[in-house]
Amino acid sequence: MLKRFMPKSLLGRSLLIIVTPLIILQLVAGGIFYETHWDKITLRLARSVAGDISAVIELMRRLPDDRISDEIFSVASLSFDLDINYEKDAVLTRGHKGDDGLMEEMLVRALQEYVGKPFAIDTVSMRRYVIINVQLPGGVLRTIAPKKRLFSSTAIVFVLWMIGTSLILFSIATVFMRNQVRPIRRLADAAENFGKGRDVSRFKPEGAVEVRQAASAFLAMRDRIVRQIRQRTDMLAGVSHDLRTPLTRMRLELEMLSDNEAAGNLKSDVTEMEHMLEGYLAFARGEGTEQPKSTNLTSLISGVVSKARRHGTPIDYHPEAELVVPLRPNAFGRSITNLVENAARFGDHVSVRVGLRDDAVEVIIDDDGPGIEPQHREDVFKPFFRIEGSRNQGTGGIGLGMTITRDVVRSHGGEVELLDSPTGGLRVKIRIPV
Repeated sequence: MLKRFMPKSLLGRSLLIIVTPLIILQLVAGGIFYETHWDKITLRLARSVAGDISAVIELMRRLPDDRISDEIFSVASLSFDLDINYEKDAVLTRGHKGDDGLMEEMLVRALQEYVGKPFAIDTVSMRRYVIINVQLPGGVLRTIAPKKRLFSSTAIVFVLWMIGTSLILFSIATVFMRNQVRPIRRLADAAENFGKGRDVSRFKPEGAVEVRQAASAFLAMRDRIVRQIRQRTDMLAGVSHDLRTPLTRMRLELEMLSDNEAAGNLKSDVTEMEHMLEGYLAFARGEGTEQPKSTNLTSLISGVVSKARRHGTPIDYHPEAELVVPLRPNAFGRSITNLVENAARFGDHVSVRVGLRDDAVEVIIDDDGPGIEPQHREDVFKPFFRIEGSRNQGTGGIGLGMTITRDVVRSHGGEVELLDSPTGGLRVKIRIPV
């Protein structure tokens, strides 16, 4: 349950690790302040007001003359900041009017301790003042005290200080963590771009020591992969080129022989070997050194479809928009050509669609041919694998076409998927992230 609410990004989790102890610390500090400081300060302020009222009542008891009482009230107003008047023969209306907050609670406690007479408190009738009525033997003593005498502003200052420092620390932590996470994001972007076959030569290790180690390991891995691909490509190209020369001599010698069955069989074998060599070279070129560049994919596929239509197969092309994406145009074009020609070879009608789906370009090729059984759909991507059946009879293929297609698509960071077509044949779906 907790994982659902946890941040997914490293920045979010790092900030959570930093902020959580900070919030707990502030809550603990606030609780301690409230329990120890605020309670005590509020009680002392309430006792101060209650003590002043008690002093006025005691002076009235000792000096019962009305004129002296007026003097006492005047002194209380000047010295205690209390507005006091006395209503003779009045009777106290019991019941407090207030919000039952800390200030009222402490004031009730202080009046009980210092005054010891029936009283009523009104903290809501006047915004900035508290009305305190005390029942005396001859009437009701009405005292209006300012709330500032009963409330300490240090509580607000303390709360604002906690919030302010927390925001400052959170801002500093956010800036710091962003700087720490940025090299990791750049490493992730470099790895993603490398997986899509894009240039990452400008990437350099930076950040903390551990991030630099990961970046250096990535660069070493990239160099090894590039070196292995180059060696594989050079080897295939070299072997294919070297074998082409003796095959050419063999073909010339066969042409000089009389036309008999044996010579014809040899010529067919030589032709098949040359066809295989062309496939090897195409496989080598598929992982060659062609660099990605901004390519109009819509126009590229339109050209492939136009060439395929010359063979007489009806092909519907439905581009949804002009899509310009970074591609290796020659390699990608050969892959689409291979798929479209396969669909045209085995189907009577072919449909090609190109569009943008979420964060990926999608190319869908449908035919109404015999299709491929689900158990063989992954096997067709294996080198030199050929399905015995209707989809490969008389094709003359060597089993590298789909392998080349998947390698090219994956070198762009995409994937190829074989599905059932709504028209009854095979659907080939290619997704290239953008």
